Amino acid sequence: MPRYRTVLFDFDGTLVDSVRLILDSYHHTLSVHGLPPRSDADWLRGLGTPLRAQFAEWATTPDELEGLVATYRDHNLRHHDALVSLYPGVLDMVRAVRAAGLRTGLVTSKNREGTHRGLRVVGLEGTMDVVVSADDVENHKPHPAPVLRALEFLDDRPADVVFVGDSIHDMHSGRAAGVAIAAVLWGPFGREHLEATLPDHWLDYPADLLRLLEIGAMDVRSSNRQSPTTND
Repeated sequence: MPRYRTVLFDFDGTLVDSVRLILDSYHHTLSVHGLPPRSDADWLRGLGTPLRAQFAEWATTPDELEGLVATYRDHNLRHHDALVSLYPGVLDMVRAVRAAGLRTGLVTSKNREGTHRGLRVVGLEGTMDVVVSADDVENHKPHPAPVLRALEFLDDRPADVVFVGDSIHDMHSGRAAGVAIAAVLWGPFGREHLEATLPDHWLDYPADLLRLLEIGAMDVRSSNRQSPTTND
């Protein structure tokens, strides 16, 4: 039996390669609003937190903050479908996890509309038993609330869950919620960035999660078969 019964995933930087689009959207927003530019490294430090948290230091009023968020989202959505893609091996990984009978969930700081659009565009629609977005909680990563919300929905014990993510915010959120945390190294951050969070597991490639869960090649093959259709 696998050591975990549920796998929770972060979205951007973990399942989907969208980091360049995210960074370009931040740069575009500051430029449009006449604000001093920031480096990619500066923006990456906040990756995994909601937009309003990222833009808070530039807004002196709620209207200014909403204006920044609106500019970001407009640019991001206009380029989203062409620039977002799954990391290699992710689709087979998710299919194999589900074929093995484990439950899956998404815990992201992206808003609900953008999350479901992203899942649809990359072919992951319908692969998650629960989706917790920024719209579903008041407190966001690194707070444990998003992970706890997923556990509540699935009626899961923390001991039965592993949270897979790419950022320190994912690791802190999962750790505070009491679940195991697995740091992926195929995203934008390297081991040196994440090691201070002391992940329970390191994943260099998506296939490493299958080995962790004791899911073999047969599960990957079976997940790619179509179920036979029956006629009434």
